[in-house]
Amino acid sequence: MRTVLALFSGGFATFALLYCVQPMMPVLSREFSINAAQSSLILSVSTAMMALGLLITGPISDRLGRKSVMVFSLFSAALFTIASAFMPTWEGVLITRALIGLSLSGLAAVGMTYLSEEIHPQHIGLAMGLYIGGNAIGGMSGRLITGVLSDYVSWHMALAVMGLIALVAAGVFWKILPESRNFRARSLHPRSLLDGFVVQFRDAGLPLLFLIGFLLMGSFVTMFNYIGYRLLADPYNLSQAVVGLFSIVYLSGIYSSAKAGALADRLGRRKVLWALIVMMLIGVALSVFTPLAVVIVGVLIFTFGFFGAHSVASSWIGRRAVKAKGQASSLYLFSYYVGSSVAGTGGGVFWHYAGWHGIGVFIGALLVVALVVALRLAKLPPLQVNTQI
Repeated sequence: MRTVLALFSGGFATFALLYCVQPMMPVLSREFSINAAQSSLILSVSTAMMALGLLITGPISDRLGRKSVMVFSLFSAALFTIASAFMPTWEGVLITRALIGLSLSGLAAVGMTYLSEEIHPQHIGLAMGLYIGGNAIGGMSGRLITGVLSDYVSWHMALAVMGLIALVAAGVFWKILPESRNFRARSLHPRSLLDGFVVQFRDAGLPLLFLIGFLLMGSFVTMFNYIGYRLLADPYNLSQAVVGLFSIVYLSGIYSSAKAGALADRLGRRKVLWALIVMMLIGVALSVFTPLAVVIVGVLIFTFGFFGAHSVASSWIGRRAVKAKGQASSLYLFSYYVGSSVAGTGGGVFWHYAGWHGIGVFIGALLVVALVVALRLAKLPPLQVNTQI
């Protein structure tokens, strides 16, 4: 219970800090006289640096231990967030956001590995689902707090508040997370590191899971990067505070991440993953329609499917990787956050040329490829050392 609560708190802080800037993108566009694609860099630069950091922090944790890396990650990210609130220029904001992404890679890379080592395999799906539920609450809370606050106070103040909240969460994480019991240190020798990465690509399923992570996260970030611009414009003309409240749809992800993880433990991941991707496709199709109620239902279904699919894919990595589990998790999350950076900013091109219909086509194309990959995964024979994967 202490482990799950601590990782829940850590996941909350990580995703609150990472995504708190997303609903502020229209505000930043006005503040710095930049377009939507340029404004999306405030998130893309963080996820890009996080992706690069994942290749480093995962192997470091294999040598130095899990808890120390995660604690340092959370405290440094919180402090950089507070620093970003005082940056007077767009370039300064981007630099601090890059440092935040690099810092957060510590917990993002190690959290899943810690759970896979410390939680009994019979319960790993549920534990991973609860961890990702913390991610969902963090993402929702970060967006909700800054989205509403930025309608009443400056964006500087909104970011400072988020940094202080993250400091408290980091303290809770540090105090209650148990030390690793099943951790075994590995060498940091370059040859050993290279072998650890290469062995993941010798498995038939892991590279496909890495691609799934890229496609899922790319579609999800694209949706939430530009939905605010749509809702602030005609025919909706919603206020910034109401658009911030739109983040409540994340509640569906909190439920689906735990539910899908438990369901995958019972039925097998290959039977659950593709169905959740189909659900995401249905959600994005509904979001293209004009009535606000239909848009909300579509985004709700899309969010439900995304967090469920990510929970299933994440726990599958821990079950499928036989050696260098930290590096396997790092490669999955590297692909995941590269998808966020590339598709999250690339979707801006579709927004500028074709509006929300362009976004729908772009996300739909990503998800169709993800569905094909998931069906390919479902046909792979299971590993002999595991069952129900």
